[in-house]
Amino acid sequence: MEAPRQSDSNGSDRPRHYRSLFLSDIHLGTKGAQADALLEFLKEHDADTIYLVGDIVDGWRLRSGWYWPQSHNDVVQKLLRKARKGSRIIYVPGNHDEFLRDFYGTHFGGIEVCETIVHVAADGKRYLVIHGDVFDMVVRHARWLAFLGDWAYEIALAISTRINWVRRKLGFTYWSLSAWAKRTVKNAVNYIGRFEETLAAEAERHGVDGVICGHIHSAAMRDFDGFTYINTGDWVESCTALVEHEDGRMEIIHWSEVSETLNARRAVAIPFRRHRAA
Repeated sequence: MEAPRQSDSNGSDRPRHYRSLFLSDIHLGTKGAQADALLEFLKEHDADTIYLVGDIVDGWRLRSGWYWPQSHNDVVQKLLRKARKGSRIIYVPGNHDEFLRDFYGTHFGGIEVCETIVHVAADGKRYLVIHGDVFDMVVRHARWLAFLGDWAYEIALAISTRINWVRRKLGFTYWSLSAWAKRTVKNAVNYIGRFEETLAAEAERHGVDGVICGHIHSAAMRDFDGFTYINTGDWVESCTALVEHEDGRMEIIHWSEVSETLNARRAVAIPFRRHRAA
């Protein structure tokens, strides 16, 4: 059950407000993190509760080499500012920011660190919020292979960057090598399918209605025998987020598509305003 893609916005300087917002797999500290796109998204969207569903900061990459540009710091400051303004922010660490797992139950600048948490939506449905890496057998039992996969993913991103530089010159849209591989390579497709089924089974085991997770960088909303599986996606390639509307309805936002629409509207609106002012 794929959520409809959001394509509207109020077009004003006021952020669009939701009951809840879920973000995961931002990977701050890596060259692949699309921090500028996330900053633009956070300016346009706000929520009573913001869940950071793991791999927000990439400790694996930072240990091998420091990379922290101003835009990554701006993302952190933006989230802290939202906390100061009244948003409740809950951080559920993943495997790349596992260093925070020593701090369950503590607060940092108004941000709560939790192992897992059950989110109760406005319609009464209960969702287990968890990063999902504990159900990844490679991460749990073959960490060397997980590190190798992380390295291969970085190479795929670098190749995608070069391919997309050419595509932009030719007027084509963004294309993801790793996303293509996930969709077409049989083992990757089977892995994603097993991951989704396992997380849905975990929701049943906890006696909740669904699960909200990240980890595999593949945004989705599906139904498994009455249990809802939702993956928030990532902010390395797909730039997706999950939002809860005031009535409890869940929706996946594909920001790259929404931002294109917004920019097109603004491009039309600015000459119109100038004309009226004249």
